[in-house]
Amino acid sequence: MRQVILDTETTGIEHREGHRIIEIGCVEMIERRLTGRNYHVYINPDRAVDAGALEVHGITDEFLSDKPRFAAVATDFIDFVRGSEIIIHNAPFDVGFLNAELARLEGDLNLELESIAGVLDTLALARELHPGQRVNLDALCKRYDVDHSNRDLHGALLDAELLAEVYLAMTGGQVDLALDMSGDRSSGDGPEVVTGLDLSRLVAVKASAEEKAAHEKRLDAIEAQSGSCLWRTLEV
Repeated sequence: MRQVILDTETTGIEHREGHRIIEIGCVEMIERRLTGRNYHVYINPDRAVDAGALEVHGITDEFLSDKPRFAAVATDFIDFVRGSEIIIHNAPFDVGFLNAELARLEGDLNLELESIAGVLDTLALARELHPGQRVNLDALCKRYDVDHSNRDLHGALLDAELLAEVYLAMTGGQVDLALDMSGDRSSGDGPEVVTGLDLSRLVAVKASAEEKAAHEKRLDAIEAQSGSCLWRTLEV
């Protein structure tokens, strides 16, 4: 499965008022492994950046003045995300802006993002997992112990990289999911049983051949040192 974690920065908060995209950042993940292949571009929006937006991302009009227009980068962007599942935090915001930009184009580039890729909103997912709690990116980084100490300002590529780590933790960290669920728990002296987990969101990742070999090498070392290896007696 190929997934693209995406974030944008914009001149303001509402594309219906003519605000535009000024930065797109994407990181590629295949079978829940980051590939190191990214897509990152700054874009000249042909309009001024609002003061409120400038405080968030720090990207100035002067910096953007010599950057390409969206039309010049649209083909490369579409090629990068086509056929993937795009993971976005607060997807309606970014998808709304991207579709507004695509709607300004002509020919095959005049399309909607959802027509070429699936979209997963991690904000909606986080609200399901942590009802009533803060679920912005900074809060989720703290919850899942993702280092975001260098995030003084928002940046599309940096935020996409952070979201990738948060997404992997949210969908693979069963311990944290169990602690946050509000399902019924058993009472009595026995172990507590948590119900209500959506197991369809938990993805099983099988060990690679290299990982299996490293595991066996470690068990060999334990067996050589202690004379036996309890782990192997438990393997079926």
